[in-house]
Amino acid sequence: MSERWKHQIKIGLFWGLFMTFFNVLFEIKEKPLSVQFTTPNFYIRLIVFTVFGIFLLGYFNWKAKSRGTI
Repeated sequence: MSERWKHQIKIGLFWGLFMTFFNVLFEIKEKPLSVQFTTPNFYIRLIVFTVFGIFLLGYFNWKAKSRGTI
């Protein structure tokens, strides 16, 4: 696997888990954790955030890194 994909996956997984975790925390007053973890909406959000993070955030972060701006 190329360094670019390793970097994109690392950034994307971190961002996807981070965003999902904070969304769960913001909704904790409305729904308990056990209810949030059992709904399909939680897993859909986790997948969408992770895919978005890998392909968009990871790509733009890699481009900035390769240009030397990070």
